[in-house]
Amino acid sequence: MRLIVLDTETTGLDPKQGHRLIEVGALEMVNRRLTGKSFHEYVDPERDIPMEAQAVHGITEDYLQGKPLFSAIAEDFIEFVRGAELIIHNAPFDLGFLDSELAIAGKALGLSYPKIADICKITDSLKLARQKHPGQKNNLDALCRRYGINNAHRELHGALLDSEILADVYLLMTGGQTDLMLATQTTSEKGGATAVNSRVVALQGNELPVVLATNEELDAHHTKLQTVAKASGDECLWLEAKE
Repeated sequence: MRLIVLDTETTGLDPKQGHRLIEVGALEMVNRRLTGKSFHEYVDPERDIPMEAQAVHGITEDYLQGKPLFSAIAEDFIEFVRGAELIIHNAPFDLGFLDSELAIAGKALGLSYPKIADICKITDSLKLARQKHPGQKNNLDALCRRYGINNAHRELHGALLDSEILADVYLLMTGGQTDLMLATQTTSEKGGATAVNSRVVALQGNELPVVLATNEELDAHHTKLQTVAKASGDECLWLEAKE
């Protein structure tokens, strides 16, 4: 259940035309809950950044002066994502740049780095969105509007910011909840595991957790059904099913 939500920013659209990666941002989730672990680096692309690309992400050549080459962060990046399921919006685009950068870095260092798909499971959230919402816009901005996610702070694209937004979008697309306590245990200050919510049923395989109602919530629900039954002439099917 270890997921990595990932995004990149680049100098252009196609690494085959000499465009390079300039930023990579990734957030870790375990059991559909952000862990606080992240990977975020700006990278010197060793080339210019066209103005049309700068207009998208706001990253300038001056800002990237002194930033590391991708070869300097390649090992740390591979270590962070290895074995995880990567959630990427329009995955072929980002994977094309990441694989290209790993190939360039490997050549410079005399190493042979793997392709990302060889060490990670890949899930394309854009493909999922198109299956769930066919015929509609499915970019991040459109999905934020559809799912009621506030992205007002997103004036420009940025890899880490887009990863944070994508994490919310992915959770809502695949489970419908983003603000519940989804882990069944937490670690105490002494290192022991302690239950944090007895209403959350433990995960089994890839199933989503089930949040059980409290007795107070069940009583309130029953009272509401009685009100509905009275208003409908005692024809409340839900109340009949309960009793």
